[in-house]
Amino acid sequence: MNDILSMPLTREELKEFLDEKVELYNRPSFIELDPISIPHRYTSKEDIEIAGFLAATIAWGNRKMIIRSSVRMMEILEDSPYEFIVNSSDCELDQAVRFVHRTFNLVDLAYFLQALRHIYRNKGGLEKIFDAFKTSDSLQPAIHELHRIFFELPHERRTERHVSDPFKGSAAKKINMFLRWMIRKDNKGVDFGIWDSISPSILSCPLDVHSGNIARKLGILKRKQNDAKAVAELDEVLRSLDPEDPVKYDFALFGLGAIERF
Repeated sequence: MNDILSMPLTREELKEFLDEKVELYNRPSFIELDPISIPHRYTSKEDIEIAGFLAATIAWGNRKMIIRSSVRMMEILEDSPYEFIVNSSDCELDQAVRFVHRTFNLVDLAYFLQALRHIYRNKGGLEKIFDAFKTSDSLQPAIHELHRIFFELPHERRTERHVSDPFKGSAAKKINMFLRWMIRKDNKGVDFGIWDSISPSILSCPLDVHSGNIARKLGILKRKQNDAKAVAELDEVLRSLDPEDPVKYDFALFGLGAIERF
């Protein structure tokens, strides 16, 4: 496998190599062991969005633990995320929460449920926010605006760490991953592609330790930190490889790093 790095790859060779890895991992068998399995439990648009957003929020660390904790969250929401959140009072939301996943605890989840209720009752839902604040070539400004809107209600400062803001330098890996789930469109059955208002061409790669390390080994990312500047640098390369669907290469980078230990 590492023979691929024995000499510099041409652009064509790099694209061929990554395209092969996309085909290997972008298939239904990927779903079961990935946090995207959580929104795949549902069929309605709003349930998929909310389940996906919550699962993505706690998506760091061991994937089995992420999935187990996400299933627990869905049980708290009585396996009807949208109906539970929109129709519950503050008291009901607070009483429903008995949850901890690493640094994300019952205080954080209680606020997340209140903030999501606010967004769906008063802001038109998550898609409307991202659509309203996207630019012609980026969703990072929309992520910044989501952070602002999400924390309009009274909250504890500690909870803000769980919604990243690229304008503060964050790679915003978890939200970019959630956006990939909602926006990417293909016939492979993994990503949902239910947000027709936003083009996959402006998605950004969910940059984490695995995808970052592989991108550097392949010479397509020079910046050492996994931050907003690194995301922009990687986006430029991936968009040159596929202007219409650049973030399909997340499957390749993640699979090479987390699964193949490339």
